[in-house]
Amino acid sequence: MKEKISVLLEALPYIVNFYGKTFVIKYGGSAMEEEDLRQDFARDVVLLKHVGINPVVVHGGGKKIGRLLKELKIESHFIDGLRVTDEKTLQIVEMVLSGSINKEIVKYINEMGGKAIGLSGKDGRLLVAKRVANEKLGLVGEVVSVNTEIIESISRMGYIPVIAPLADGQDGKTYNINADTAAGAIAGALKAEKLILLTDVDGVIDAHGNLLSVIDAREIEKMIEEGVVKGGMIPKLSCAKEALTKGAKKVHIINGSVRHALLLEIFTDSGIGTQIEGD
Repeated sequence: MKEKISVLLEALPYIVNFYGKTFVIKYGGSAMEEEDLRQDFARDVVLLKHVGINPVVVHGGGKKIGRLLKELKIESHFIDGLRVTDEKTLQIVEMVLSGSINKEIVKYINEMGGKAIGLSGKDGRLLVAKRVANEKLGLVGEVVSVNTEIIESISRMGYIPVIAPLADGQDGKTYNINADTAAGAIAGALKAEKLILLTDVDGVIDAHGNLLSVIDAREIEKMIEEGVVKGGMIPKLSCAKEALTKGAKKVHIINGSVRHALLLEIFTDSGIGTQIEGD
């Protein structure tokens, strides 16, 4: 009993400090694959809402998309952690993200006592994008505008927005948006208190294999250039820097396969992942 009271007392100052603030949470990786972790995630998000924090969930789905593409004998290719997306791949991406995954997350949150609304970035032109500079990526976009009014209205009504990272293009096409990139753009536009990226590693690892608890956003370009970070961590750090530049207060990269990772990062002094700070 004393341990439980101690945990509550430790969390209380954070709860008071974050009351009414917006947290954008990118949900992906192993946390989406295992039943216990899916339930934990939903329960934790509902708890955040109940204590007065406004969570906004932006989800990925790369593993499920990859499995379905493989079943359909469609090859997957990646460049700097981003999926090359042609017309055929985009159809699968949209079906999986806006369909099965989005609705499943909504279902879990609702079952845990929350009220969630599933959205695609195309709904109400919530996300508008242009094609990325690297044309080899195909129908992959970068966000140029976010309709924050939709998100804020849903949050004010007591609901939790759950957003699939697709966007209307300025050219009328549909674009696949990397979930980290979409979450970063949304966090920046909302001036979120926190952007939290769930991944399958403990956080940002240095050249010697050590976890970096805190890094400055100004170090990111150097870390990428020197090859300290690579693959899927590149879009995570790039979106972190972009989010901080646009107005998000802090970014956290944490291991979503750790049970209750969200709560451990938010409500404890030490946290469990990497915190990225701006100027």
